[in-house]
Amino acid sequence: MKKALVMLASAVAMSGAFAQSSAAAAAPASASAPATAKAGHERNVEDRIAYLHSQLKITSAQDTQWNTFADVMRSNGQTMGELFQQRRAAANVSALDDMKQYATIAQAHADGMKKLVDAFDPLYNSLSPEQKKLADVTFHQPGGPGGPRHHGKGKIGKVKPAPASDAAAK
Repeated sequence: MKKALVMLASAVAMSGAFAQSSAAAAAPASASAPATAKAGHERNVEDRIAYLHSQLKITSAQDTQWNTFADVMRSNGQTMGELFQQRRAAANVSALDDMKQYATIAQAHADGMKKLVDAFDPLYNSLSPEQKKLADVTFHQPGGPGGPRHHGKGKIGKVKPAPASDAAAK
């Protein structure tokens, strides 16, 4: 059960990487905006990958599982970035077309999360008990799965420290 909750929390946490692309999309449009937004989105995904690699203290023995996981993050980020870019580029769409675009994005997100969970499973299983604790804290969402997500001021990967235990506070 705990493993399932960790996977679900991981999936919810990773969704912030995809949601971030829509924030970058809100920048004013110009001739270079699509290239700038794409570069910014790719940087956000790479920043998230680097942050997680450091936070989870990935070892060289875990590189194979890590690289698979990171590649899925990149692929998902690229897919979502393209879909958000298409959504931004669509002008004067009807309410129905807007809903269809959103449904496509939501389905791509769900498909991407399934791939991400599938890639995270062997990585998580390869982690030491200390690394698993780090992962559990890193991917924990306040209020549990589906609770409010706080990634800092628009910065993906910023995680608030775990609260001190009651014993430590006394």
